[in-house]
Amino acid sequence: MDHSTHHSGTAHDHAAPAGGHKGHGGHHGGQAHGTTWATAMKATLHCLTGCAIGEILGMVIGTALMWGNVQTMALAISLAFLFGYSFTLFAVVRAGVSLKAAIKVALAADTVSIAVMELVDNGIIALTPGAMDAHLSDGLFWYALLGGFAVAFVITTPVNKWMIGRGKGHAVVHAYH
Repeated sequence: MDHSTHHSGTAHDHAAPAGGHKGHGGHHGGQAHGTTWATAMKATLHCLTGCAIGEILGMVIGTALMWGNVQTMALAISLAFLFGYSFTLFAVVRAGVSLKAAIKVALAADTVSIAVMELVDNGIIALTPGAMDAHLSDGLFWYALLGGFAVAFVITTPVNKWMIGRGKGHAVVHAYH
C-alpha cells in the first residue's frame, strides 16, 4: 500500500532514517503522525460520530422502555463505545486485517478518545439542571446532549492530538488506510 498518497506533507518519505527503520521515517517524532489540529479534529469527529449514534440510540431505547436514568445512561455509554469501536473495526477489517487483530487496533485507537468524550458529555448532561429528567420531546434534552457533544469535541481534540503525536490513539489506524 502506498502511504505517500494518504500522507503527503508528513514524515512518510519512505527513506531509511538514521536508525534504519525503513519506510517509517520519523514516526516517533513530533509531526510524524500528522499531529496537526486538522488531523486531531478528524480523529475526534470520527470518534464523536460513533459515540453520538450509540448514545442517542441508547437514550431512545432506555426512554422507550421507561428505564431509569442509571440504566439508560449505562446502555447509552455502552452503545457509544460499541459504535465508536465498530467504525474503526470495520475500516481496519476492510483493509484486510483479521478480526482479532482489528479488534486490538480498534481498542488501541479509540478507547481513550471515547472514554474522554463520554466522561465529558455525560458529565455535562448530569450537571445540566433538569436534563436527566427531560424527555426526548423536550428541547432541554437535545440542548444538553448536543451541547455535551460540542464541549466533548473541544476537550477530546487536544487529547487526540497529543496521543497521535506519540504514536497512540488514531495514529495506530493510519497504517491501515
